[in-house]
Amino acid sequence: MSAFKRYFGLIILLIAPFVIYELVNGAIHNIDSAGKKDINNPIIWIIIITIFMPIAIGLVIFGWYAFKGEYDQLPRKSKEL
Repeated sequence: MSAFKRYFGLIILLIAPFVIYELVNGAIHNIDSAGKKDINNPIIWIIIITIFMPIAIGLVIFGWYAFKGEYDQLPRKSKEL
C-alpha cells in the first residue's frame, strides 16, 4: 500500500501543473471582448482560476508529501501524534 501511495502522489504531482496550465490556456483562448457567450467573459475566468488555483497547489503539496513517504506510517491512536 505504501508503494501505491507513492505512485499516486507522483501522478498527482505531475497532473496538477498540467491542470493549472490548461486553465490558464483555456482562459487565454476563450476570452474575447466581441464574444456574446458567458465563456468569453474575463470575470468568469478570473473566478474559475481563483477557485481552482489553490486546489491545484494543494494537490501538488499533497503529491510531494505522498511521494516522499510522509503518509507511509499513519497514526492509529491519538497518543502516536
